Amino acid sequence: MRPQNMNQDWIATARTLSEALPYLQRYTGAIVVVKFGGNAMGDADEMAAFARDIVLMRQVGVNPVVVHGGGPMINDMLKRLNIESHFVRGKRVTDKAVVEVVEMVLTGMVNKRIVQAIMDEGGRAVGLSGKDDDLMVCEADDPELGFVGKPVEMNVQVLHDLFAAGIIPVVAPVATGMNANETFNVNGDTAAGAIAGALKADRLLLLTDVQGVKGADGQVMTQMTPDDVRQMTEDGVIAGGMIPKTETALKAIEDGVRGVVIIDGRVANACLLELFTEHGSGSLIRNADLPSLKE
Repeated sequence: MRPQNMNQDWIATARTLSEALPYLQRYTGAIVVVKFGGNAMGDADEMAAFARDIVLMRQVGVNPVVVHGGGPMINDMLKRLNIESHFVRGKRVTDKAVVEVVEMVLTGMVNKRIVQAIMDEGGRAVGLSGKDDDLMVCEADDPELGFVGKPVEMNVQVLHDLFAAGIIPVVAPVATGMNANETFNVNGDTAAGAIAGALKADRLLLLTDVQGVKGADGQVMTQMTPDDVRQMTEDGVIAGGMIPKTETALKAIEDGVRGVVIIDGRVANACLLELFTEHGSGSLIRNADLPSLKE
């Protein structure tokens, strides 16, 4: 029998899989909500890599939910249709013409692109929006913003039904309103936080384009409590675009999510690093008295 030359990469891969076993066991049956967005949505290779990670999570017993955005795609379509759009305090003013385009782009092109990517990697996925089965019912967040919604009622039974069938839900952040024939555009992070809170998820992973939450010394904070986040915000350490993400995290934890992680989605296999390795990835926010699934 001819001896094989054992490639060091193969050995490292086997070791990594062996070391991941305790985390695979601890996350079996866990619900993990992943907010996906950014430039990766427009790159075929990065989309495929993300989809592969989500399929792997489902394969090892995790119940993932993907909630996506699509701002760049919405901007492109509005431009092509010559529909003007502007922002107030960082949020898109959404009139009836704009919300029609938002719904078309998010529930059509973007949602189905992610579903197809997951299917191509061997998973089972179903695309839906907050309108389906009244998953997410909203009221106007701010009259100045038009049809920008704030979730006020969540009905997540449809997601549990999909989990039971072994199907990965992919959710577009478009919601119905309290009145007939209302459609609301919902911020993707806000939608992901509301869904995670309603599911009492084990983890909410907010993929972004920064390394995580940085402290006063400029270093990434690997773990924080809600009180830490509030103090850092008051001190101005957390500022700018990180504020709405940490606000989403605090609300999700208040609603029953075990932990929220703000992750650099540009890092290869970021979700797997967070869930299935010792050190995780990004900045974990959770209550100090609540043990981590990794403990």
